[in-house]
Amino acid sequence: MLSCLTLLFLIFVTLAYWLLVTTEGTYLGTRAVVRLYDWTARRYNAIKKFGFVDEARFVGLPLARMMQDTPGAHILDVATGTGRALLAVAAAGELDATLVGVDHSQGMLREAQKDLMDGERGQGERIQLIQGDAHDLMFADATFDAVSCLEALEFMRDPREVIREMARVLKPGGVLLVSNRVGLEAWFLPGRHCGRGRMEALLAREGLAEINSHRWQVDYDLIWALKPYDH
Repeated sequence: MLSCLTLLFLIFVTLAYWLLVTTEGTYLGTRAVVRLYDWTARRYNAIKKFGFVDEARFVGLPLARMMQDTPGAHILDVATGTGRALLAVAAAGELDATLVGVDHSQGMLREAQKDLMDGERGQGERIQLIQGDAHDLMFADATFDAVSCLEALEFMRDPREVIREMARVLKPGGVLLVSNRVGLEAWFLPGRHCGRGRMEALLAREGLAEINSHRWQVDYDLIWALKPYDH
Protein backbone atom coordinates (compact mmCIF):
# COMPACT_ATOMS: atom_id res chain seq x y z
CA MET A 1 0.00 0.00 0.00
CA LEU A 2 1.41 3.39 -0.98
CA SER A 3 2.38 5.77 1.76
CA CYS A 4 1.09 9.34 1.70
CA LEU A 5 4.56 10.66 0.84
CA THR A 6 4.92 8.22 -2.06
CA LEU A 7 1.47 9.13 -3.35
CA LEU A 8 2.26 12.85 -3.12
CA PHE A 9 5.53 12.29 -4.96
CA LEU A 10 3.78 10.40 -7.76
CA ILE A 11 1.19 13.16 -8.07
CA PHE A 12 3.97 15.77 -8.23
CA VAL A 13 5.88 13.86 -10.92
CA THR A 14 2.72 13.35 -12.97
CA LEU A 15 1.80 17.02 -12.71
CA ALA A 16 5.32 18.11 -13.60
CA TYR A 17 5.37 15.81 -16.63
CA TRP A 18 2.02 17.21 -17.79
CA LEU A 19 3.13 20.82 -17.32
CA LEU A 20 6.61 20.53 -18.85
CA VAL A 21 6.41 17.68 -21.37
CA THR A 22 2.84 16.98 -22.49
CA THR A 23 1.79 20.64 -22.66
CA GLU A 24 5.31 22.05 -23.21
CA GLY A 25 4.82 24.70 -20.51
CA THR A 26 1.80 26.36 -22.10
CA TYR A 27 -0.15 26.59 -18.83
CA LEU A 28 2.84 28.18 -17.11
CA GLY A 29 2.79 31.20 -19.43
CA THR A 30 4.64 32.45 -22.51
CA ARG A 31 7.97 32.97 -20.73
CA ALA A 32 8.04 29.37 -19.58
CA VAL A 33 7.28 28.09 -23.08
CA VAL A 34 10.00 30.25 -24.64
CA ARG A 35 12.57 29.16 -22.07
CA LEU A 36 11.76 25.49 -22.62
CA TYR A 37 12.23 25.91 -26.36
CA ASP A 38 15.45 27.86 -25.86
CA TRP A 39 16.81 25.08 -23.65
CA THR A 40 15.87 22.27 -26.03
CA ALA A 41 16.53 24.05 -29.33
CA ARG A 42 19.76 22.17 -30.15
CA ARG A 43 18.12 18.80 -29.55
CA TYR A 44 14.66 19.69 -30.86
CA ASN A 45 14.83 18.06 -34.29
CA ALA A 46 16.37 14.91 -32.83
CA ILE A 47 13.71 14.71 -30.11
CA LYS A 48 10.86 15.13 -32.58
CA LYS A 49 12.42 12.82 -35.19
CA PHE A 50 11.04 14.80 -38.10
CA GLY A 51 10.81 13.24 -41.53
CA PHE A 52 11.91 15.79 -44.12
CA VAL A 53 10.54 13.74 -47.03
CA ASP A 54 7.09 13.48 -45.43
CA GLU A 55 7.02 17.19 -44.66
CA ALA A 56 7.94 17.99 -48.25
CA ARG A 57 5.16 15.71 -49.45
CA PHE A 58 2.37 16.90 -47.14
CA VAL A 59 3.38 20.53 -46.52
CA GLY A 60 6.02 21.82 -48.91
CA LEU A 61 4.70 20.49 -52.23
CA PRO A 62 1.02 21.38 -51.65
CA LEU A 63 1.88 24.92 -50.55
CA ALA A 64 4.29 25.42 -53.44
CA ARG A 65 1.70 24.20 -55.95
CA MET A 66 -0.91 26.57 -54.58
CA MET A 67 1.50 29.47 -54.99
CA GLN A 68 2.66 28.56 -58.51
CA ASP A 69 0.25 31.01 -60.13
CA THR A 70 1.11 33.81 -57.69
CA PRO A 71 4.35 35.45 -58.87
CA GLY A 72 6.19 37.10 -55.99
CA ALA A 73 4.10 35.25 -53.42
CA HIS A 74 4.68 36.00 -49.74
CA ILE A 75 4.50 33.02 -47.37
CA LEU A 76 4.58 33.27 -43.57
CA ASP A 77 5.24 30.43 -41.13
CA VAL A 78 4.15 31.30 -37.58
CA ALA A 79 6.00 29.61 -34.69
CA THR A 80 8.46 28.41 -37.30
CA GLY A 81 10.79 26.75 -34.77
CA THR A 82 13.73 25.28 -36.65
CA GLY A 83 12.22 26.38 -39.97
CA ARG A 84 11.05 22.96 -41.12
CA ALA A 85 7.93 24.12 -42.96
CA LEU A 86 9.77 26.87 -44.81
CA LEU A 87 12.57 24.50 -45.78
CA ALA A 88 9.98 22.05 -47.10
CA VAL A 89 8.43 24.77 -49.27
CA ALA A 90 11.82 26.00 -50.48
CA ALA A 91 12.87 22.46 -51.39
CA ALA A 92 9.66 21.82 -53.35
CA GLY A 93 11.12 23.36 -56.50
CA GLU A 94 11.50 26.68 -58.26
CA LEU A 95 9.07 29.06 -56.61
CA ASP A 96 9.02 32.83 -56.97
CA ALA A 97 8.25 33.58 -53.34
CA THR A 98 9.40 35.42 -50.25
CA LEU A 99 9.48 33.06 -47.24
CA VAL A 100 9.24 34.49 -43.72
CA GLY A 101 9.41 32.65 -40.40
CA VAL A 102 8.41 34.10 -37.01
CA ASP A 103 9.18 32.55 -33.64
CA HIS A 104 9.35 33.77 -30.05
CA SER A 105 12.42 31.65 -29.21
CA GLN A 106 15.86 32.96 -30.14
CA GLY A 107 17.31 29.51 -29.58
CA MET A 108 14.97 27.94 -32.13
CA LEU A 109 15.69 30.71 -34.63
CA ARG A 110 19.44 30.14 -34.27
CA GLU A 111 18.93 26.46 -35.08
CA ALA A 112 16.75 27.41 -38.04
CA GLN A 113 19.49 29.70 -39.33
CA LYS A 114 22.01 26.86 -39.10
CA ASP A 115 19.74 24.62 -41.16
CA LEU A 116 19.20 27.37 -43.72
CA MET A 117 22.94 27.77 -44.19
CA ASP A 118 23.51 24.01 -44.42
CA GLY A 119 25.47 23.21 -47.57
CA GLU A 120 22.97 20.62 -48.77
CA ARG A 121 19.98 22.90 -48.36
CA GLY A 122 21.47 26.34 -48.93
CA GLN A 123 18.28 28.38 -48.52
CA GLY A 124 19.78 31.20 -46.47
CA GLU A 125 19.09 33.85 -49.10
CA ARG A 126 15.47 32.80 -49.66
CA ILE A 127 14.14 32.79 -46.09
CA GLN A 128 13.86 35.61 -43.56
CA LEU A 129 13.66 34.77 -39.84
CA ILE A 130 12.15 37.21 -37.32
CA GLN A 131 11.67 37.03 -33.56
CA GLY A 132 8.11 37.91 -32.62
CA ASP A 133 4.91 37.01 -30.80
CA ALA A 134 2.28 35.04 -32.72
CA HIS A 135 -0.43 36.83 -30.71
CA ASP A 136 0.69 40.20 -32.09
CA LEU A 137 2.24 39.77 -35.53
CA MET A 138 4.28 42.76 -36.69
CA PHE A 139 2.96 42.77 -40.25
CA ALA A 140 0.36 44.94 -41.93
CA ASP A 141 -3.08 43.63 -42.83
CA ALA A 142 -3.31 41.46 -45.97
CA THR A 143 0.46 41.03 -46.41
CA PHE A 144 0.78 37.30 -47.15
CA ASP A 145 -0.58 34.95 -49.78
CA ALA A 146 -0.21 31.94 -47.47
CA VAL A 147 0.19 31.57 -43.71
CA SER A 148 1.02 28.35 -41.85
CA CYS A 149 1.37 27.29 -38.22
CA LEU A 150 2.31 23.68 -37.51
CA GLU A 151 2.46 21.77 -34.21
CA ALA A 152 2.26 24.99 -32.21
CA LEU A 153 -1.28 26.34 -31.75
CA GLU A 154 -2.02 24.06 -28.81
CA PHE A 155 1.00 25.52 -27.01
CA MET A 156 -0.11 29.14 -27.50
CA ARG A 157 -1.53 31.22 -24.66
CA ASP A 158 -4.61 32.09 -26.75
CA PRO A 159 -4.96 30.03 -29.95
CA ARG A 160 -8.02 32.00 -31.02
CA GLU A 161 -6.10 35.28 -30.95
CA VAL A 162 -3.30 33.69 -32.98
CA ILE A 163 -5.82 32.52 -35.59
CA ARG A 164 -7.22 36.05 -35.75
CA GLU A 165 -3.75 37.49 -36.27
CA MET A 166 -2.95 34.95 -38.98
CA ALA A 167 -6.22 35.76 -40.75
CA ARG A 168 -5.52 39.49 -40.42
CA VAL A 169 -2.16 39.34 -42.20
CA LEU A 170 -3.50 36.93 -44.84
CA LYS A 171 -4.68 38.41 -48.13
CA PRO A 172 -8.28 37.79 -49.22
CA GLY A 173 -8.23 34.56 -51.19
CA GLY A 174 -5.07 33.50 -49.37
CA VAL A 175 -4.32 30.04 -48.00
CA LEU A 176 -4.22 29.17 -44.29
CA LEU A 177 -2.59 25.92 -43.14
CA VAL A 178 -2.63 24.82 -39.51
CA SER A 179 -2.16 21.55 -37.66
CA ASN A 180 -4.68 20.26 -35.14
CA ARG A 181 -3.70 18.09 -32.19
CA VAL A 182 -5.70 14.86 -32.14
CA GLY A 183 -5.36 11.53 -30.41
CA LEU A 184 -5.13 10.75 -26.71
CA GLU A 185 -2.96 13.71 -25.69
CA ALA A 186 -5.52 16.15 -27.11
CA TRP A 187 -7.61 15.46 -24.01
CA PHE A 188 -4.79 16.79 -21.83
CA LEU A 189 -4.82 20.22 -23.49
CA PRO A 190 -8.06 21.84 -22.27
CA GLY A 191 -9.01 25.18 -23.77
CA ARG A 192 -6.70 24.73 -26.77
CA HIS A 193 -9.33 23.64 -29.36
CA CYS A 194 -7.69 20.22 -29.75
CA GLY A 195 -9.49 17.18 -31.07
CA ARG A 196 -11.16 16.64 -34.42
CA GLY A 197 -13.81 19.22 -35.21
CA ARG A 198 -12.81 21.80 -32.62
CA MET A 199 -10.16 23.66 -34.58
CA GLU A 200 -12.32 23.44 -37.70
CA ALA A 201 -15.18 25.05 -35.77
CA LEU A 202 -12.88 27.81 -34.53
CA LEU A 203 -11.69 28.59 -38.06
CA ALA A 204 -15.29 28.77 -39.26
CA ARG A 205 -16.23 31.14 -36.43
CA GLU A 206 -13.32 33.38 -37.40
CA GLY A 207 -14.61 33.66 -40.95
CA LEU A 208 -12.34 31.19 -42.80
CA ALA A 209 -13.89 29.22 -45.65
CA GLU A 210 -13.43 25.98 -47.61
CA ILE A 211 -12.07 24.25 -44.50
CA ASN A 212 -10.63 20.80 -45.23
CA SER A 213 -8.96 18.40 -42.82
CA HIS A 214 -6.54 15.61 -43.68
CA ARG A 215 -4.80 13.08 -41.48
CA TRP A 216 -1.09 13.80 -41.21
CA GLN A 217 0.56 12.19 -38.20
CA VAL A 218 -0.59 10.01 -35.33
CA ASP A 219 -1.05 13.10 -33.16
CA TYR A 220 -1.90 15.70 -35.80
CA ASP A 221 -4.28 16.49 -38.63
CA LEU A 222 -3.60 19.18 -41.21
CA ILE A 223 -6.33 21.73 -41.84
CA TRP A 224 -6.44 23.86 -45.00
CA ALA A 225 -8.67 26.93 -45.32
CA LEU A 226 -9.10 30.06 -47.43
CA LYS A 227 -9.71 33.63 -46.40
CA PRO A 228 -12.81 34.78 -48.30
CA TYR A 229 -12.68 38.02 -50.28
CA ASP A 230 -15.38 39.58 -48.13
CA HIS A 231 -13.58 38.80 -44.85
